[in-house]
Amino acid sequence: MTSSSPSLTSSSGLFWCDAAAMDWAQAGKAGIALRSVRSDPSGLFLGQVGFEPMARSGLHQHLGTATSFFIDGGLTDYHGSAGLHQAGINLKGATHDAIAYQRTILVSRLEAAVIYPPQAGPLHGLHAGAHHSEVINSAPEIAPEINVTVDDLPQLHDGLAGTLRQTIFDYRPTTDVRRMVQLRLRPGTRWPRMRTTALIDLWVRGGDLQINDASLHGNCFAILEPDREYSISSQFGALLICWADGAPQWEHAKVSLDPFGFGSAAGP
Repeated sequence: MTSSSPSLTSSSGLFWCDAAAMDWAQAGKAGIALRSVRSDPSGLFLGQVGFEPMARSGLHQHLGTATSFFIDGGLTDYHGSAGLHQAGINLKGATHDAIAYQRTILVSRLEAAVIYPPQAGPLHGLHAGAHHSEVINSAPEIAPEINVTVDDLPQLHDGLAGTLRQTIFDYRPTTDVRRMVQLRLRPGTRWPRMRTTALIDLWVRGGDLQINDASLHGNCFAILEPDREYSISSQFGALLICWADGAPQWEHAKVSLDPFGFGSAAGP
């Protein structure tokens, strides 16, 4: 795994933490702070981003996919505004300057670095792997983000008892085979034992979740490393935001289950 927060607890390929127990670290730009669960100079990031009112990101361009879920407040750029309980998806080439008019907190996963124009001044730590380069928006006709109202998405059942999936982003406009979904687990749900084929990140939006011996609750993150086995259950129900980099395998080979939607192309 890339560099991670010292707040993470680990066991047999599982890493988890309670974000509420993490300190906010200033990002080097007034009014912006981070809770970094995972961060890497290549631009990989998982964690929370906080904006104080009137804080700006500054003009930047994404060199790969970035996804965020608003748990407070909202951001505005030239395309418009996104806010509470929406997801914002920036594709490669997205170029914008976002401002917060109220206190704002995002749960974010970035998969590549960003560039800032040299005239923007010293770099700050809002984006992992940020560096200076000339910024040219080669596709100005394309909006800098896709905004999705997550709770309004269709709820689909993919064979796992007690589990409903809402596909937020199926990565269709990119070359990556990944999924960002919201999962709803009803009380008493227990998945068959699962083996990961690729990285899975998740954030517990609400409820309780048991992964192996780890007990998680609202505002907890978990990282499930590839080629490991996991038991997942919820005693009283859970609501999760998940990023899956590949479809899992199951303890019983005859079981065909797809909680992350790799068998479908439903999404924005």
